[in-house]
Amino acid sequence: MGTVFLRRLSRWQAESEREGIGDLYAAAHRDAPGARPLERAEFVRRFTDHDIQQPDFDLVLAGDPGPVGCAWGFRADRGSRWWQSFLDVPAEIDELTQSRQVFVLAGVVVLPQRRRGQLGTRLHRELLSRSRAPLSLALVEPGNAAALAALQSWGWSKAGQLTPADGSPPLETWARR
Repeated sequence: MGTVFLRRLSRWQAESEREGIGDLYAAAHRDAPGARPLERAEFVRRFTDHDIQQPDFDLVLAGDPGPVGCAWGFRADRGSRWWQSFLDVPAEIDELTQSRQVFVLAGVVVLPQRRRGQLGTRLHRELLSRSRAPLSLALVEPGNAAALAALQSWGWSKAGQLTPADGSPPLETWARR
């Protein structure tokens, strides 16, 4: 395994790389315990039609030279379309988001053979380095032990839960100032 390089992709670059990012997502979630990953095609659709379209979308891609990991997110100001995809926002989360500007850590994926080498930490740190929002949020399925452990190791704390309006199960909400 060679040196891993990180590079930022603009919204348009991310869209043109969506199939490769979809392959990366599928490979990273193959046999993942405790998670219910999306099917590859559903991930690519959601990534392209939802995530990339959000304000201040940002993505950091790791390669050696082929993709081995990535992290992405976007700004979700209170009252934005992203927040409207959830039922009532609990008081504890509402208080945290009083500044109205929130950066959503939408995903961090790393190929299994590249885990345990701090690549996820590097991607996470680089992604959040440009965010000017005073608060970052991440949504996690309650059974996803790997994601919960990573967030805890990066200094995030549980802030409550949000219930998607589409009837999906509630998601744990983690915050980092």
